Amino acid sequence: MNITELLKDVQTRHDEATALAGELRDQIEHLTAALTETEARLADLATTRKVIAELAPIGDEPDPLETTTAYQNILNAFNQHPDQAFRVRELHELLGMPTDDPALNVTRSRLGRLTRQGFLTQPGRSIYQKRT
Repeated sequence: MNITELLKDVQTRHDEATALAGELRDQIEHLTAALTETEARLADLATTRKVIAELAPIGDEPDPLETTTAYQNILNAFNQHPDQAFRVRELHELLGMPTDDPALNVTRSRLGRLTRQGFLTQPGRSIYQKRT
């Protein structure tokens, strides 16, 4: 094999390796996107499970003295005012909850979960409303 044939062979192998590397990059990009979507779905399912567990009593008979959860209180407020949009502070005032920043942040998180799960909508920044 002469130098010209050897260079041609090396170039062919280089081109094949370059094409394979491109295909692998495309597969990695596709798999990364699929993984991101799946992880988001897992997070949503974990939130759904948590919300359901908090809304539904566990056991054969519900405890009559059991207090309602924060999620139940929030959903009840939106059910009582289905056409009204609330800011977190307004919701806290309606429910008689503390209006300090840590308490508001916890409720923001809960409202975000309820929005992602489809119970609420967010018609504006920091504004939440019952999904119709």
